[in-house]
This record gives sequence, C-alpha cells and structure tokens, in this order.
Amino acid sequence: MTAIARDLVGRTALVTGAGRNIGRAIALELAAAGAALVLNTRQDPAEVGAVKAEIEAAGGKAVVAVADVTEPAAVEAMARLAGSTFGGLDILVNNAAIRREAPLDAIDLAQWRAITAVILDGAFICVKACLGLLRASRAGAIINIGGLTGHTGAAGRPHVVAAKAGLAGLTRALAHDLAPDGITVNCVVPGLIDTVRKPSSSVAPAHARTHKSLTGAKGASQDVAAAVHYLAGPGARYVTGQSLHVNGGAYLG
Repeated sequence: MTAIARDLVGRTALVTGAGRNIGRAIALELAAAGAALVLNTRQDPAEVGAVKAEIEAAGGKAVVAVADVTEPAAVEAMARLAGSTFGGLDILVNNAAIRREAPLDAIDLAQWRAITAVILDGAFICVKACLGLLRASRAGAIINIGGLTGHTGAAGRPHVVAAKAGLAGLTRALAHDLAPDGITVNCVVPGLIDTVRKPSSSVAPAHARTHKSLTGAKGASQDVAAAVHYLAGPGARYVTGQSLHVNGGAYLG
C-alpha cells in the first residue's frame, strides 16, 4: 500500500455523507494526510462514529456532525462546529447523495425534489454556510462528488442524472466566483466503484450493466479518495473548475 503524503497537517476538512463507502474513504484519506475532520451524517451516527474512532485510533482528530444538508440552519450549525472545534475550515467535500432508480412514469415531483435537494441544493447550502471559513483560509478547496451518469446519461434516474450534471455546472460557476478568495472548486466524478450497498438497495444500478471500464474492473473507494486528496492539497492550487473522472476509462471526457 502506497504511503499517504502528510501534506494536510494543520488543515480542517468537512466531508458530508462520511459514514460509508466513498465518503468514509475520503475522510480516512484526508485524516491520514494530517487534516482534522468534521464527519457529517444525516441519520447514521453509529457509522460515522466508527469512522471517527478509526481516525482517532490512528492519532488523528475528528468530530461528528449530524445534520441534513438540505436544512440551512443545521448546516450552519455544522459549519460553526468546525470553527469552534478546530479553529476554521479549509476543505469542503460535498459527497452526500441519494441515488434511486425508477421508471420516469413512477417519479413524481416530490421524489424528484428529494433527490435534487440532497445532491444539488445540499452542495449549495453547504458552500454558503462554510464560505466565511473557507475565505478566511486563503487556501480553501471545495470538492464536489459528481457521478458518471451526469455525463453519459442513464435510464431510470433522470433526477440523479440532472442533479449530478448540475453539480458539474455548479463547480464551474463557483470556480469563477471564488477564485478571488483563493478558493479552488473542482468535481471528482467516480465511475463504476465497488461499494457496499444497503440491504434496501442491494441491486446494482442498471447503468452498471451498460457502462464498462477499459480496465475491465471496478474501481475502489480509495481511488476516488486519492483524487479528492490531490485536489485538496498544495499540489493542486492551480487546478480549479475541473471535473476529474475516476472511472477506468468508462467515460472519456
């Protein structure tokens, strides 16, 4: 296993949806690089608590923040927690998402809004709440976690595809707005990643049957985490407004 560079010592990161799979891997990667972590979950404090314990067992620092990213007041409290606990915030990773599939005829407006609220509205709300702290950093980094189908399209998930595509657009827009504040904004786009699904959604997404990587294998959550680490670190200060695809060649952007 390749050693993780300790290039985030003295920095603080907030990762939404940090309890499992890609979010967990990102949190552990950033902590191993030296960052203090604010670990967000909406409803699984035990999962995030386990991530916190793992970070602390390795000598790192972490705090749990239970907050729904669609609720501005809860997100603002989470940002204040980062400031009061660690003295600031340097890195925001918008990872929280819901990825459901259904025939178009079965998706009503409430279901559409439930998906887009978490993925797209949640990213906007988190950026707004954390903006003061990120500006104070003068080397802030925002990394949004996109999705392969936001670039390729897919059947049965118009709400997810639209939200993830919107996240890529939001990334480019924020890169323009926040460059004067020394804040980089990028999007990491996972492809076919080998993750553990909850029993309630144990069936693999349909697009996994039509999208294949050139490598012939699925990626690991750690592959995505490594890309986030790079964009959060000192070596990527000249990179902003980009979508970095981590997909083994499943999509060539």
